[in-house]
Amino acid sequence: MKETTIPRTLISTESVGVLYDERERALGDVTLEFASGTVSALIGPSGCGKSTYLRCLNLMNREIPHCLIEGRILYHGRDITKPEQDLFALRRSIGMVFPRPNPFRMSIYENIALAPRRHGIRGKIALDELVERSLTAAALFDEVKDKLHTSAYALSGGQQQRLCIARTLALDPDVVLMDEPCSALDPIATLAIEETMRSMAARGICVIVVTHNMEQAARASDRTAFFYLGQMVEEGPTERIFSDPHEERLQDYLTGRIG
Repeated sequence: MKETTIPRTLISTESVGVLYDERERALGDVTLEFASGTVSALIGPSGCGKSTYLRCLNLMNREIPHCLIEGRILYHGRDITKPEQDLFALRRSIGMVFPRPNPFRMSIYENIALAPRRHGIRGKIALDELVERSLTAAALFDEVKDKLHTSAYALSGGQQQRLCIARTLALDPDVVLMDEPCSALDPIATLAIEETMRSMAARGICVIVVTHNMEQAARASDRTAFFYLGQMVEEGPTERIFSDPHEERLQDYLTGRIG
């Protein structure tokens, strides 16, 4: 009898909130769990707190002056909000993909190899294998295998975004945060990114994506959380969220009455 792998919680938040200048509340009391091998979508109107929440998960908000993060963020059961947390090591394990592609001004190969080389991987064979493996995981290798030493700027927007995903995967993270990764892409490139999300989840990675595209959330995610006015209003399996929303505010968002 085939064993069933039970997803394990990799990262979770307990009553997480964000304050600016100790008075302006951007986010309040969010408790969520995210498991290995799943894609979770964060949806909601602009300015509702979903990107603010996403950037809490690898402590990017800590770098904003006068920003206070409340509550606890647990990664592998360990509270990462402690002042002694090594942000360099954390962001190797919890990768981030931004709304617009941001390849380095260098070759496709060097975009992937740069960070691993700084982490001590030096041999050409090892780097070659890592570059191929990362590009393959981002569904890009077959398209660029004959031009690895040409500029990353020669790639299309969708290819550049998949290159940025490959660059993140080169550090072997088990959580990947994606903030509107398809906002600057056409529908064909968007579908390629969604397929990459699913392939990452199939490899056991926990993918958490902020999206304004409800069709994308419905297609690509396993679970969905709806944010509104700085609060997490409702969360659950994606199919149930879209077919049987419980909260009136979520119903209004899905039908276009708010948004």
